Amino acid sequence: MEIAMLMKVAVIAVLFVIVFSLFGALRSLVRNQEGDKQRTVKLLAYRVGFSALLLILLGIAFAMGWIQPHGLTG
Repeated sequence: MEIAMLMKVAVIAVLFVIVFSLFGALRSLVRNQEGDKQRTVKLLAYRVGFSALLLILLGIAFAMGWIQPHGLTG
């Protein structure tokens, strides 16, 4: 498998982890039981960390030429 495909799979995996963490934090926020505030904060901190990791991965992949941006031109 080529490196570009591995990077795409890694980006999708990190996106799923971010969404999972966000919904876990929402669930603990809605339940509103003792000790859930710390869990909510921890899960949101994980989400921020994984978002930063995703940006770093995308930056490295773009700099190395593994992925190419495309979009609207003109």
